[in-house]
Amino acid sequence: MKKHMLLIVLFFIATFCYSQEDAWVYFKDKPDSSSYFNNPTEMLSQKALDRRLKQNIDLDITDVPLYKPYKDAIAAVDGITVMAQSKWLNALHIRGTQDAIFNLKNLEFVDHIDFADRTLNHSGRMNAIQQNAIVDKVLETEENFSYGTASRQIQMLNGDVLHQLNFTGKDITIAVLDAGFPAVNTTPPFQRLYDNNLIKGGYNYVNRSEDFYTGGTHGTIVLSTMGGYVENQLAGTAPDASYYLFVTEDPTSENPVEESYWVEAAEAADSLGVDVINTSLGYFNYDNPRYSYSYENMDGKTAFISRGADIAVSKGIFCVVSAGNSGNTTNPHIGAPADAYDVLTVGAVDTNENYVGFSSIGPSYDNRVKPDVMAIGYLAAIANTNGEITAASGTSFSSPITAGLVACLWQALPDKTNTELRQLIKESADRYTSPTAQYGFGIPDFNVAMQNGMNLTNDKFIIYPNPSNDIVNLLFPKNTPNTTVTIFNNLGQKIMEEKVMLDNPLFSIKNLATGIYSYKLEGSGKNQKGRLIKN
Repeated sequence: MKKHMLLIVLFFIATFCYSQEDAWVYFKDKPDSSSYFNNPTEMLSQKALDRRLKQNIDLDITDVPLYKPYKDAIAAVDGITVMAQSKWLNALHIRGTQDAIFNLKNLEFVDHIDFADRTLNHSGRMNAIQQNAIVDKVLETEENFSYGTASRQIQMLNGDVLHQLNFTGKDITIAVLDAGFPAVNTTPPFQRLYDNNLIKGGYNYVNRSEDFYTGGTHGTIVLSTMGGYVENQLAGTAPDASYYLFVTEDPTSENPVEESYWVEAAEAADSLGVDVINTSLGYFNYDNPRYSYSYENMDGKTAFISRGADIAVSKGIFCVVSAGNSGNTTNPHIGAPADAYDVLTVGAVDTNENYVGFSSIGPSYDNRVKPDVMAIGYLAAIANTNGEITAASGTSFSSPITAGLVACLWQALPDKTNTELRQLIKESADRYTSPTAQYGFGIPDFNVAMQNGMNLTNDKFIIYPNPSNDIVNLLFPKNTPNTTVTIFNNLGQKIMEEKVMLDNPLFSIKNLATGIYSYKLEGSGKNQKGRLIKN
C-alpha cells in the first residue's frame, strides 16, 4: 500500500511540474510605433542615440517598446503568467498550461507561439512525463590558491601596453549580465569603483528588484577581473570603465526564462547607452529535459538568447561571451549565446597559453569558427565575496578579462564601430590564418589590434597618446627603422632630442613641464612635424 501511495505522490508531483509550460508569444506589430519615432528619447537615452549616430545605425521597429494593450491582454488570460518581455523580438515570455497557451493563437494580434518544449511546436500536445535532467549549477572554480597579481592574464593579451598608454576603459560603459553581485558594495577590491562613481546602477531581473547586490556570487567574481583593484595584488582589465550590474541568472534552477531575463537586461543596457556587454553565462541543458538544446540547435538562430545577442550587436554594442565549460563532457560544444553570429566568444587557456580541457569547443553547428579567441581561464586572478584575492577557473573569467580590454581598445580607437573592433581583435590573434575547434582564432594581441586600428600608412608616423603625461609611442612608416625625435618649446628652442628605434618605439616626456610643445620626426628621408601636449 505504501508503495502505491508513493507512486501516486510521485506521479502527482511530476504531472504538476510539467502541467506548466514555458513559451514565447510573438506579436504581429506595434501600432504606436510612429509616436516613438517622432520622440526617440522616449525609448532610448541620449547616450544610446549618440552611440547609434556615431556608428551610423538607424532606429527601427525593434527599438519601439511592446504595445502595452497586447501585453495587458495576455496578462489578463486565466492560467497565463507573464515572466519577461522583449521589444527587440516583440514577444512575451509566458508560463501556463498547454491549453491556455495554445488558445492564445486565437488572438488576432498574436503572430505565433514558440514553446520551450520544441516538440509542442510541431507535433501538438505532449503529455508524457520525463525525469528531470540533472543540471550542474556549480561553477567550475577553484578558490583555494594564493595568487599575487593579475599580471599574466593582462600581459598575455598585451593589455598592459594599452594601460601604460592610459587606455584603461575611461568613458566606456560595460554591462555585466550575471547571477548576482553580493559584497560588491562592501568589500575593498571594489572600493575604487565606488570612490570614482563607476558603478552606475543595475537591476535584479530574477527577483524583479532594485537590489542587485544579492544572488549568486558568480557576478562578483566576474566583475573583479574587469573592475577590481587592490594595490600590488589585483588589477582588473578595465579599472576606469563604468559599470551596470544586471542579475539575469537564477543559480537555484535552470529554465529558459533566464534567456528572456538576459534579453530584457540587454535591451535596458542598450537604452542606457552601454558600449560593452559581458556574459559569463551559457545555456544548453535545462531542469526540464524537454527544454534542453542539442548541438544542432547551436546555429546562432534557434536560442532566444542568441538571437537577442545578435540584435544587441546590431545596436552598436560589443558583446563578449564565455564559450562554456563543457569541453570534457559528452556535449563538448559551445552553448547559447556563444553560438551567436556577431558576439566575441572566448575560450580558456592556462598561463602557458595551452588549451584547458574544460573549455567548450567549436565550431558552431553551421560550421562557423567558435570560440573566436582565447584568454586565461585557468587559475585566473579574482577577488571573492570576502574581498580575498585568490584564483578561479572557467571560461567565466576568460570572457570578462577580454571584455575589459575591449573597453580599453575602444577608448584608444573611439571612431571604430563594434564590428570593426571585433575584426581587429580576431585578426590580431595568433591562429587567425589557421583556426581550430579548441582555440578558434587563438590568443589576441590588443597592442597589435590597436596599432592596426590606427591605420598605419606608408609615409606617416603616428604618435600616441597625445596628450601624454609620460610615455609616448610611435608607429613607424614602412621601411623606416629609426627616427630622431626633437622637441621644441613655444619659443622654438630645442629642449629635447632622442633617437628612437623600431624595436623600442617609445620615448618619455616625464621631465617636461606641463604645456604644449612642437615636435619634429626625421628618419630614412621622412620628416614630420606636429604638436605634442604634456599633461
